[in-house]
Amino acid sequence: MADTSTQSIQVHAPVDRVAAVISDFRRYPEWADAMKQVEVLEEYEDGYAARVRFVIDAGVLADDYTLDYEYAEDLTRIEWHLVAPSKTQKSQRGSYDLADNGDGTTTVTYSLEVELSIGMLGMFRRKAEKMIMDTALKTLKRRVESLT
Repeated sequence: MADTSTQSIQVHAPVDRVAAVISDFRRYPEWADAMKQVEVLEEYEDGYAARVRFVIDAGVLADDYTLDYEYAEDLTRIEWHLVAPSKTQKSQRGSYDLADNGDGTTTVTYSLEVELSIGMLGMFRRKAEKMIMDTALKTLKRRVESLT
């Protein structure tokens, strides 16, 4: 059984700029250290990625997996799920929810649910999830704000 973890961060940029960075998968290796290779396998008619393959190496965790993406029409929600089990994951579901704060900033809420194929004690799994989410949100914030 997978648990869902959720964290938020405020980014000093409008929603559309945050959504543009999140959906620009090909550039993830430029700013997300664990991402060694990202390949868009399928796109929707509007050019947004529908299926994306990731090769990650975060030291203690390396994996090769594919996610399917869906987007809210106004890009305030970007969600995904694991297409097929990988060597370390049985399932993965996640989302970014983007809220306009009305002052040129965006609150990004990241939710992630992962069921691992490998055994891990609950407290270690929660610590790893927190670290992954902290890193993802902080690097996203740094990337978006560096482009403004």
